[in-house]
Amino acid sequence: MKLHIKNMVCSRCKMIVRAELEKLGLRPLSVELGEVEVSGEISAERKTEVERALEKYGFALIDDKKSRLIEKVKNKIIELIRGQEKEFPKTNMSDYLSRELHHDYTYISNLFTQTEGTTIEKYFIAQKIERVKELLVYDELSLSEIAFQLHYSSVAHLSRQFKKVTGLTPSHFKKLGEQKRKPLEEL
Repeated sequence: MKLHIKNMVCSRCKMIVRAELEKLGLRPLSVELGEVEVSGEISAERKTEVERALEKYGFALIDDKKSRLIEKVKNKIIELIRGQEKEFPKTNMSDYLSRELHHDYTYISNLFTQTEGTTIEKYFIAQKIERVKELLVYDELSLSEIAFQLHYSSVAHLSRQFKKVTGLTPSHFKKLGEQKRKPLEEL
């Protein structure tokens, strides 16, 4: 049986979900971003136990198809930005999401905007900027290496977008440090 889980957006989230399910005596066969497959069927009472256990960590079970699609969009974007996809798509985001999620992009886009109150493009940019912040704080890559890694056309483009979103230049942000970062689930 597959369970769909909201706000499961990182490797640490996957570890927490796996551990909580195992504490409840369930056997997770696979744990992916936003989705867990467990052996056997789960009763309504058992689902309630799972929901309570996961709620403590800010996760929620998703039952309806539209919410699952929104979570899949978010997870695909996060996978792209974090480099978990094998290769950054050579096509545009709309073609990529349509192909990966097997839905018309207009439908996906309208549903995302209605549900999240922002566009897919703005969500994508927000995720990229949060990744830039993270990489700046780690201080292991130069700004041009970050721009290349995140597929910006230039350092100038990254800097303009960063300033537009945060109000700060990347170098000023770097001086301020970790305090300006938001957890992924708050975006």
